[in-house]
Order: sequence, then C-alpha cells, then structure tokens
Amino acid sequence: MKFSEFKYERPDYEEYKVIYETLIDNLEKCQDPDSFVEVFRKIQELDKVISTESTIASIRHSINTKDEFYDKENDYWDEHYPLYNVFTSKISKICLKCPFKEDLYDSIPKVYFQLLECFDKSFDEKAVPLFQEENRLTSKYEKLKAGAEISFNGETYNLSTISPLTESLDRDIRKGASDAVLKFYEEHEKEFDNIYDELVKLRTRIAKELGYSTYTELGYLRMQRLDYDAEMVAGYREQILKDLVPYTVELYKRQAERLGIPSITYYDKNMDFKDGNPTPKGEYDDLIRAAEKMYHEMSPETGEFIDVMVNGELFDLKSRDGKQMGGYCTSIPQYKVPFIFANFNGTSADVDVLTHEAGHAFQYYMSKDIEITDLQWPTMESAEIASMSMEFNAWPWMELFFREDTDKYKYHHLSSAVKFLPYGILIDHFQHEVYAHPEMTSEERKACFRKLEKMYLPAIDYSESPFLEKGTWWYRQGHVFGMPFYYIDYTLAQVCALQFWVRNYNKDETAWRDYVNLVSLGGTKSFAGLLEAGNLSLPFNDGSIKDIVKDVSEYLDGINDKAL
Repeated sequence: MKFSEFKYERPDYEEYKVIYETLIDNLEKCQDPDSFVEVFRKIQELDKVISTESTIASIRHSINTKDEFYDKENDYWDEHYPLYNVFTSKISKICLKCPFKEDLYDSIPKVYFQLLECFDKSFDEKAVPLFQEENRLTSKYEKLKAGAEISFNGETYNLSTISPLTESLDRDIRKGASDAVLKFYEEHEKEFDNIYDELVKLRTRIAKELGYSTYTELGYLRMQRLDYDAEMVAGYREQILKDLVPYTVELYKRQAERLGIPSITYYDKNMDFKDGNPTPKGEYDDLIRAAEKMYHEMSPETGEFIDVMVNGELFDLKSRDGKQMGGYCTSIPQYKVPFIFANFNGTSADVDVLTHEAGHAFQYYMSKDIEITDLQWPTMESAEIASMSMEFNAWPWMELFFREDTDKYKYHHLSSAVKFLPYGILIDHFQHEVYAHPEMTSEERKACFRKLEKMYLPAIDYSESPFLEKGTWWYRQGHVFGMPFYYIDYTLAQVCALQFWVRNYNKDETAWRDYVNLVSLGGTKSFAGLLEAGNLSLPFNDGSIKDIVKDVSEYLDGINDKAL
C-alpha cells in the first residue's frame, strides 16, 4: 500500500475507553508472568491502533495545514492524546508495582520499566487540561510559522522556499532575503513572545502540580533521560566552551577569509564559499534515484529499506504553500513503516534529508519487529545517532548528488557539524536558564539568550540587525517551543556520529557492523547501553570533545579550503 491509501478513522474515545479500562482491570488481576504478558500484548495492539491513527492525522495535517478536515483532526488529537495518556499512566503504575516484575524481563526488557518510571513521574491525570493547553499553544506556534508569507523582490515566499536566496552568491540578495525573514519574525515578535511566555508559565505550573520545584527536573523525565542529569550536561557544556568554541572561532575566521569579508554576519553564516555553497545536481527525481542507488550499494539492509520507502511513497519532501516547516521522521505502527517529512529548497540540506531523516527511517525499519511499540524507537539522543551517523556513512556516495562539488560538500558538511555543537549547546543552556527563572519577562529572556549567544557563538556579527542584537534568533527554533530540552540530544548524537566518521575515515571495517547493531536494538537499551553496543564512548567523558576537535582539525586543516 502507498501512504495515500492508508485509511484514517478517528477513534471513538468512549468506545476505546471501555476497552482500555477492561484490559487494565485484567492486567491488575494477573497472578503470574504468563497471564500478565498475554494481557500486556493485547494492550500493545490497542496502543498501535491509537498511535497509527494519530500519526496519520498528524502527517496529513503537517503536509497541508490548510486542510480543514485534518486541521480539525489535529485539534482533536491535541485534546484527546492526553486523555489516552491517562490509560498509559494506569498501565505504568500496574507494571511498576507488579510483584513479579523481574520475572517479566525476558518478555518485557528492563529498560521499558525504566521508561515507565519516567512517564509515571511526569504525568498525572489531574494535569490533563494543562497538557491539552500545552498542545494547543505548540500548534499555534507551528501554524504561525507555516502561514508565513515573505515578500522579497516582488515575489512571495514561505520560510522554506526563501532559504536558497539566503545563500545567494550576491551578498546584497543574501542580506535582503535574510532581512525579509527577520521582518516576518519582527512583525510577529509579540505573538512569539506571548506564546512562549504562556508555555513557560504553563509548564512551570504543571511541574509544581506534579511536585517539582522547577520544570527542568520534569523536562528531563519527559525526555526519558536514564543515564545522565543536568549536572552532567553542565560539565559537557563546559567541555564545548573550553575545547571546541575556540576552534569554531578559527573556522569562522577561515570562512570570512574565503568570502573576502572582515567578519561573519548573520547573513553570511550559511555561506561557506565565495563561488557558492555545494548544491545538489539535478532535479527532485534525480535526487531520489541517486538515493536509491546509494542505499542499494551501501548494504542489503539499506537496499530493502529504500525500496519500501519509494514503493510505498513514504515521504513528502517538496516545499509548498501551507506546508508545515522543518522536517521529521515518524512511524506508523500498524503498517510497520516509517514516514519522512521535509521541505526541499535546492540547497545541500536536501541531501542531508535523504541521509539524516533516512537514517531515522532506517533505524525504525531495522527495529520495527520489536514487539513493544515504545521500544521500536530509542530515546531521543540515541535516535539522533542513527540519523547523524548515516549522514557520514553516506560520504562515499556523495558524488552521485554533488558531482564536481563533492569535496566542497564534505568540507562544508564536516565543518558545519562541528560548528553546530556550540549552537546546540546554546539552545540547551538557554532553556535551562528560562525554566530556572520562569518569572523572567520576554525582554529579559531575549537578553539572556543574547548573553549566551556571545559566549558560544562569539564570531557571529549582528551589528547590522538591531532585532537580532535583542536576542531573538531562538524564535525560529521550534524545539524551544514544542519540545523543551530536546536539543542537547542533537549535540550528543553529533559527537557520537563524529566518532563513526573517525572510524570510517580510518577505514575501520567494524564501523558499519556496529552501526547496524546499534540501530537494530531500537530502544531496548538506554543511551549508554546503545553506545556500548556500537563501541562508542560517552560524550560526557573527560576529553571526549578535545579528541573530536583533534581528529576533525587534522582533516580540515589538511585541506586547502580556499581552493575548493
């Protein structure tokens, strides 16, 4: 079946409520592991129905936020998903209190119970109205961005389609397009501030109702952090600040020299080379054919995977009016398939989608037969290892996409990966400050962001934009609004992906085997457990960032970047 043929039917909540409550009652009465597992599996099948319907509705809404039917379905799920979580909460409590819990580990991995504990500590039925309001506000933010109409040089663009102009060879066009984007955010400054202010106060209220002093502790539980805490993250931030930021300053200096300008401004930041960034060669269909060839040559597993994706039309990649911004990969449990959503814009990011989001999709494809749906995906930081590492696994095939720009792309990709780390840390640090001080005004939050920005991104020049000097860059970072504390995950995963890059570069023949082993485990192990399975070291370890900088700098410093 193709995705367009997947049937969507809104579940009757009252009907499913009766079924759930009956199964929950039966689960609570189980006296032995066998009967417990039998009822548990029936609940899993029910969960797959709910997850499948909600996911199909979500995908189709993001494909066209102007579709009235799926807009209403999105509102329905914003309201009802927290109600279904009430059942999940009851099931969690039964599982955690089960007197023969350890006897279940052969059928239900121990990590599942650890995840249930996170959920149990982060959810309470009394907070359902607050979770519903949180969903509503997050959807409001997404709709605001999806509805952007940006006028520039007599044409109208959205936030995705204008992106190529922000990487124009003509610096005046680059600045003009970047300023047109900023104008949209400035015109809606109050709306962005108000939505976020409401979210911060709402989440703080949820945290206090659940017994926490600040949202940070609750946020870590909601992100299912099993192996590390805020203190370890703070130490990791220090490593980035001390061992990496000075090197990125040097990379930005070299970038400015390549471009022939005194410093890197906000509108130069994404422009790596004076004659233009590497761009994919060919049209949309050419890129898809190149991806098919790449994955067929990469391994038998990836060959099977890409055939399923193409034949099932399990992606929507073209940007258009009314489409949600950004990109993601999700899964449709009853059909056992992933789905990739993105907004192609003619830049190298299009190829990154075909590697990054396809890395997520491949991970799900390899773990789709794990019986417990919640363990088919790992926790977020581990999920990002699959995607970011796939970007580097794909390097031997980049000539299919970039032809004569292949070397330029590799330099751009690797240097961008390293320069991303301080930005990712900045976003995470900002959120720690925000939720530690929820009483901050909107202006104080922006000042806080700008202060941190100067710490982690000191090379970026905002002198020509009073709006950015106020500290407003974070408006465009959807994770800040929709998934608090989900950004450190990208940096942790990037450090792990760079370890795979080093191994591939050194022709370590075990690297691919370890990668496949890691992604096939889904979420049956925690972050640390998956790193062990993939023969990777924890990013929190002392010296981890220094080691990465050493390996990357040896490669990049050995390239005459001005000749690319």
